[in-house]
Amino acid sequence: MKMLDRVGRASIDLLEYAGGVTLLAGESTSFLVRLRIRFIETISQCYLLGVQSVVIVILTSLFTGMVISLESAVQAVQFGIGSLVGGAVAFASVRELGPMLTAVVVAGRVGSAIAAELGSMVVTEQIEALTSMGLEPARFLVVPRLLALVVMLPLLTVFADVISIAGGMWIAQTYAHISNDTFISSARQAIGFEDILKGLLKSLVFAGIIALIGAYQGLSTRGGAAGVGKSTTNAVVTSIILIFISNFVLSFVLFGGH
Repeated sequence: MKMLDRVGRASIDLLEYAGGVTLLAGESTSFLVRLRIRFIETISQCYLLGVQSVVIVILTSLFTGMVISLESAVQAVQFGIGSLVGGAVAFASVRELGPMLTAVVVAGRVGSAIAAELGSMVVTEQIEALTSMGLEPARFLVVPRLLALVVMLPLLTVFADVISIAGGMWIAQTYAHISNDTFISSARQAIGFEDILKGLLKSLVFAGIIALIGAYQGLSTRGGAAGVGKSTTNAVVTSIILIFISNFVLSFVLFGGH
């Protein structure tokens, strides 16, 4: 009976969590559709959440592309298929690693920041103050962060794709003596504009996950400073898990038939 009770409570908690996030997403979307947007705050959040994440995204994507190229270039030349290395690096970066790794890195930095900031506002009763003045917390706090991530994460993904391919090209030329022209030609043959668009579509979904999970965890904070820490951890862990799950689903839907 205790086991059944635990399973039942866990199921109820999961449904409550999913319902809460869905309601927050619906409320935020309604403000976006009606253009009830704080543009100045959104621009500020674009800088805080997007521009300040550029360095860590570039470093992550650079070394990822270099590792892929390092692992494949020398062996590919030995088997006489060195001309395929550029396509392999570009294929992996644009379709999977670029959008997903960028989202994971941003979730660790931005998702935690959103949860901590909103959680601190809950603990210090600033959210109650907004509500008492007749202001909607979703419009004032969630929508600017959601819109900023929806705008900035695809741009960060483009940076990640380019840097990853450039790093892979440098390693291929340095260690396997594959010319840049051969590398670029292979990359062009392996991916098309449609692949890039599908990767950016993934990043839009990931942006919504990061912003909504971080905001929901922050607004659900209870228990003072300890609760803020717990909400921050849960926001990062939950976001990353959902990113991996949604990445598989999107890959199956977008690329499964090809």
